[in-house]
Amino acid sequence: MKPILLSKPVSAVTRAVACVTLACALSAPLMAKKSELPEVSSDGLHLVPDTKVYAVYAKQGIALGQYTKVKLLDCYVQFKDNYQREYNMDEIGLQGRISTQDMETIKQRLAEEFRKVFTEQLQKAGHQVVDEAGPDVLLLRPAIINLDVTAPDLMKSGRGNTYVNSAGQMTLYMELYDSASSELLARIIDPEAGQEGGFGFVASRVTNQREADLILRRWADLLGAHLSSAQQQVAGQ
Repeated sequence: MKPILLSKPVSAVTRAVACVTLACALSAPLMAKKSELPEVSSDGLHLVPDTKVYAVYAKQGIALGQYTKVKLLDCYVQFKDNYQREYNMDEIGLQGRISTQDMETIKQRLAEEFRKVFTEQLQKAGHQVVDEAGPDVLLLRPAIINLDVTAPDLMKSGRGNTYVNSAGQMTLYMELYDSASSELLARIIDPEAGQEGGFGFVASRVTNQREADLILRRWADLLGAHLSSAQQQVAGQ
């Protein structure tokens, strides 16, 4: 991740995740507590009502319609707390246990898939994805936190099939910046879980990616639709 727009990209993500402690613990049981979110964040962003995601905080008077291009930074990925320990406690023997290297591989693949899906979906919605900053370029700094993969495909010999009802869950934590000034414009927080079926299915890298792609496409499509709507409002003025 190149620090060409914001001085400390990695520490900025760490700070961002830390400043929304509530979001770091998001899960299905906490969805009912959406009404308890603060109206104004610690950095002065205001909670936007009636959105299609868990929470959106935005700068008052923000006009995203002026941005005709998008720059996407690398996605930061973080597993839920104690994921490795809890997963390995349920495994009998060493063969099926997940290693730190396994987790790093999963994080890298998810980050790459995030960039691929968001680029494809945003471009499909008519938004050009660029590499350079500019006054008409919206900078996206994405993070996936609370990643919980029910049955990661470790590709280790000797493992039997694992049947699951859901591939797992993850939470989007994404900040939107003016790429020219590095001004924070908005923050999106949304926990999502893989689709659950009445019957279990065999977990594999294919099924895990399919479930992840469904969630990533939903997030990208919602963002693309919002940007299109904002641009239409500016064009109609």
